[in-house]
Amino acid sequence: MKVGFIGLGNMASAMIGGMIQKDMVRAEDILGSGRRKESVEEAVKKFGITGMENNIKVASESDVLFLSVKPQMYERVIGEIKDSIKKDAVIVSIAPGKTMEWLEEQFGKRVKLVRCMPNTPALVGEGCTGVCFHELVSEEERKNTLSLLESFGKAIQVAEHLMDVVVGVSGSSPAYVFLFIEAMADAAVADGMPRKQAYEFAAQAVLGSARMVLETGMHPGELKDMVCSPGGTTIAAVKVLEEKGLRSAVIEAQSACVEKSRSL
Repeated sequence: MKVGFIGLGNMASAMIGGMIQKDMVRAEDILGSGRRKESVEEAVKKFGITGMENNIKVASESDVLFLSVKPQMYERVIGEIKDSIKKDAVIVSIAPGKTMEWLEEQFGKRVKLVRCMPNTPALVGEGCTGVCFHELVSEEERKNTLSLLESFGKAIQVAEHLMDVVVGVSGSSPAYVFLFIEAMADAAVADGMPRKQAYEFAAQAVLGSARMVLETGMHPGELKDMVCSPGGTTIAAVKVLEEKGLRSAVIEAQSACVEKSRSL
């Protein structure tokens, strides 16, 4: 199986690294092209993949083809490759806002499409990818695609109408979490802790808390209550967060993210 990547930026590098590390695909069976010659050379040197001189060459030889370019480049790239893709190739889009109906219109024919939305923690093997499938994609092809996506984190199948919601709750949300970690670290620095140590404490607290949600299956509110002793330090902090509108700020920010994704 040949897996192609048009676009070799950070997200493509994360996906390629995961696939190779998990032995999903041999490095030499991964084909890649990029807008810059330097990005192709870097990927070849780092991963041992097969670099290609242009997008058409990648498209014509790939059994699974990842379109990992920016959303505004999709129309041009698809126009360039649409007559060169293999007959039974599975085309994987990672662009927010681009529906399967829109993608199929760009190809001008029925094609096997997969929409997915990975996030940047894929860079450390902890990605969370929402994925939906076109009706032409067979069950075997679905399993194969999910296996590829799971090589760099979790892959969760959703209905296509929820893909913009995935952008808000997963695709863009690492930025919200990074802001939270930075703010916690700033507070610790203000109280005298060295910054490097403050980031370590804050980041580990977030990591451990997330694992508790995933591994215990308990409701986040229940886990929060376990930390909040009567008259204690934690409930004093929670009281201030509620007064400052933490929940509503997160909800409104995420809603703005989803609305933006729908408008792309």
